[in-house]
Amino acid sequence: MNAGLAARHLVLMGLRGSGKSTLGRLVAARAGRGFVDLDDRTPVIMGFASVAAAWEARGESAFRAAEVEALRAALAEPAGVIALGGGTPTAPGAAELAKNSGCVLVYLRCSPAELRERLSQRGVGANRPSLTGKNPLDEIEEVFARRDPVYRALAGQVVEGITTPEGGVERLLGLWK
Repeated sequence: MNAGLAARHLVLMGLRGSGKSTLGRLVAARAGRGFVDLDDRTPVIMGFASVAAAWEARGESAFRAAEVEALRAALAEPAGVIALGGGTPTAPGAAELAKNSGCVLVYLRCSPAELRERLSQRGVGANRPSLTGKNPLDEIEEVFARRDPVYRALAGQVVEGITTPEGGVERLLGLWK
């Protein structure tokens, strides 16, 4: 374990496609710490294999409640990297839970154009539900407009302009110290 890192969690938030999972795994591996992706844990808590299946079967309200449960459990584990679901900060109680945990909370901020390009390149994926009823690529601006102020208000740090995974890992490790 890297002794130079804080004895608290590094928590990553941002819209889908912002790099939370990709960078989170890389940072955790580099630091010799655990990694938790709430998009993996939340459906399991609900008894489903995917975000889309859980969302479709139980709805947004139940999904958000399960996200808070998953976040609470992850924050109780030894310090590591946690990738929030894109909507986790909007779940009732999640913002307070994260703020009161003493974690290093980072918003991985990308423009809607960057997000669209990233999601288009890798395919949006059947594992992600629409948040507005529109095609996920067509709702990016609307979701960004709603969530950007929430993320900015919650984040201790806002990170923009990550062009390579390696550069992102270095920036995030620097913030975690």
